[in-house]
Amino acid sequence: MSTLRRTSTIVLAMPRAVFRSLAVFAADVLRGMLVISHNALAVIGLLLVSAALFAAGRDDLRQQAELEFLGWLQARQEARIEPVQAALWGEVSSAEAMARATASDPKELDQQQAAVAHWLARRYRVAPEPISRLVQEAWSVGQRAALDPTLILAIMAIESSFNPFAQSSVGAQGLMQVMTKLHDDKYEPFGGTHAAFDPITNLRVGVAVLKECIARAGSLEAGLRYYVGAANLPDDGGYVGKVLAEQQSLRLVMTGKAAPTLGAAAPGTLLAPDATLLAQRIPRARVASDPTSAPEADLASFEPSLN
Repeated sequence: MSTLRRTSTIVLAMPRAVFRSLAVFAADVLRGMLVISHNALAVIGLLLVSAALFAAGRDDLRQQAELEFLGWLQARQEARIEPVQAALWGEVSSAEAMARATASDPKELDQQQAAVAHWLARRYRVAPEPISRLVQEAWSVGQRAALDPTLILAIMAIESSFNPFAQSSVGAQGLMQVMTKLHDDKYEPFGGTHAAFDPITNLRVGVAVLKECIARAGSLEAGLRYYVGAANLPDDGGYVGKVLAEQQSLRLVMTGKAAPTLGAAAPGTLLAPDATLLAQRIPRARVASDPTSAPEADLASFEPSLN
């Protein structure tokens, strides 16, 4: 009986002994791993400190590390920006953007054109690049329409101060303040009336209207009165005088002489003489539809493109 009791006691004690042995083994393993990790980290830290001290004494290595780090930062920044740019810009290429830009390098102009462009940029407080493009176009269209380019530029200056988005109270729009609704047929070759706010298109349509006014009136001064809508008024409010004075200043600039650059209106300010005269823009614009007026200027020669 005592033998059986001892055997039972031994059997019951075996699991506890095994568990204690396993616990001791696991604790020894963990302590060993901690010691190894501690020693490994100490070795790695020592290596890093040694590498840093070595790199500190080598300017070329330090510069290379800085460049690598900067490149990594830039790559991360671009990775964050590109999705936003793609959503905002779509699939527009740089070539397409440049094709739409109404601007030219002033260095591409000849001496007279460059002088005019820089003078206008200073006088009307606008960038020289878009003004240079308008000067180029005024010279090109003026030659085809047999009009002095300085006259075209003077009208733009007085009408809109070179603000392509200017609009009068009666609906005259753009650089040359053309009545868009009454001249919608002239905008058809350029894609519709919204093209009135494209500077090049507005310039070309405005020149066509101006040619009609001069042909109808028989002289430049009378044509300008038609253009501003004062043909049947006793006074044009000084409009013709302002345009011709501005043209004379541009001619002086072309010849290298000094011309005033102060006293210009703020950009976008319409220099029509008064509200009554503004209301007369509608009769002015009807010249094109008057069956007794001269034939329309040849818009076919004014290609609906920016080139």
